[in-house]
Amino acid sequence: METHVKVLGALEIAMGVFMLLGALMIVLVFGVAADAVRVSDSPNTTIALPIIGITGMALVTFLLTLSLPGIIVGIGLLGLRPWARIAGIVLCILGMTMIPFGTIIGAYGLWVLFSRDTERLFAPPYAGPPPA
Repeated sequence: METHVKVLGALEIAMGVFMLLGALMIVLVFGVAADAVRVSDSPNTTIALPIIGITGMALVTFLLTLSLPGIIVGIGLLGLRPWARIAGIVLCILGMTMIPFGTIIGAYGLWVLFSRDTERLFAPPYAGPPPA
């Protein structure tokens, strides 16, 4: 089951990186759109520029808040950190709303992270009874 956890960690990191690339693309697209509106001679420029800026910032902020936890949890899963299992479960549940890839990775992640073998993998080692 350790292999499945490592694959899930790599998938979480990959999804996070793709979302970061998406945020970068949005910055570029909205920047070009703002420049195109700025150079136009339309009287509605003063109305359009703030709308473009606010919309672009909202989308970039949304993607960053989704991607950064995915990358952090992916790194934690690769290192078999105990906190990463719980955070991974939460991310997989939230990620299932991102059809189709988030749903596939979310279902796979829930199967992996709820497995008994995975629970044992993330459990702290037993140190024995306390000294008397």
